[in-house]
Formats: sequence, structure tokens, C-alpha cells
Amino acid sequence: MSKPARKKSHVPEVSSLVGQFLIAMPGMTDKRFARTVIYMCVHSDDTAMGIIVNKLADKITFSELLEHLELETLPAGDGEMHELADMGVHFGGPVEPGRGFVLHTPDYQTKDRTLEVEPTVCLTATVDILTAIAQGKGPARSLLALGYAGWAGGQLEAEIRANGWLHSSADIDIIFDPVLETKYERALLALGVDPGHLVSQAGHA
Repeated sequence: MSKPARKKSHVPEVSSLVGQFLIAMPGMTDKRFARTVIYMCVHSDDTAMGIIVNKLADKITFSELLEHLELETLPAGDGEMHELADMGVHFGGPVEPGRGFVLHTPDYQTKDRTLEVEPTVCLTATVDILTAIAQGKGPARSLLALGYAGWAGGQLEAEIRANGWLHSSADIDIIFDPVLETKYERALLALGVDPGHLVSQAGHA
């Protein structure tokens, strides 16, 4: 009788993180990602991509971005334009920092240009949505970011196994909340983790 083939030992695979949060562990050594909450938009064997939702970009406002791109806006005296001027521009990640990405609710979609990440959250990376927002015709809720966080195939999985990240179900209210200071703690609490007792160990919801 032949002996059964020996199974090769391997590290368990990380399931798809699309539509989930990545939450940086306290031991994160890359300062760009310290205390970040990242909403994952793409995750496959070849690549992974997400948007940081709790950091602002340096020294730029939405109105300044519109002016730089020479996009048409609402009349200067319109009250809604004053709200747009205060709209935050987020640091979405270190990859392609000059490119804009908008996470938004599905009430706005551009054919062949909008990625539906999950039924409640979409991603659009063209100037069309910036124009729509500037003209008061954009989605009900949105988050504008410059750049994104990206990983080559297997890189993110390795970082998770090295205790770099927690991952959990995403919360749409955390994604779009303009109050950034508490997003990290809220994401941890939603996961059932007390931020005051969090230690550098791997885990997920």
C-alpha cells in the first residue's frame, strides 16, 4: 500500500479584504501609515489597493484643488460653495499622490468609470465627479483623497502576518464622517478592541 502524499506546510491565506478596513497596529514602523484606517477597494493575488480615510493631505483645500484643475464651480456667492470650500482633501496614500480618488455613495455613478466596491460604497477616479460635487450634483456622501495605498501581490498578506494590520468589516459612517480624529479609535472599538489595551499582535474580525 502506497503512503499518502505528505501535505506541504503553508501559512493560511488571507481572504479577500475588499470592502473591509485595514487598521494599523501600534507597532507599525512606517510613519505614513501610523494610526491609519484604510478602506480596501481592490484585493487580488496580484495587487491590493485602498484609501486612507482618517488623514488630511497637507496644505490644500477642495476649493484650491478645483482652482488648480480649472473646474467649473457653483457661483461664488452660493452658500453651498462655502461648504465645499471647507471640504477636506485627504491623504489617500503614498502611491500617485497627485491623482484624485473619491469614495462615495452609489447615488452617483459614471458608466465604465465608477467601481462599485460594495453596494453602499463606490470609487471614482476621474475629474467628472469633482465637477459634479463642485456644481452641487455629486453624491450624497463622499470622501476626496489624493493618492492611495498599494501593495504588490502577496505583500499585504505578509504585512498582516507580521502583525502590521488588523482587518474588520467597514463602517460607512466611519468612512464618510468629517471628524477624523476619532476614526482610528472608533474602528478599533467596532472591532471589539479597546485602544487602551491594544498590543502588537495579529488578529482580525
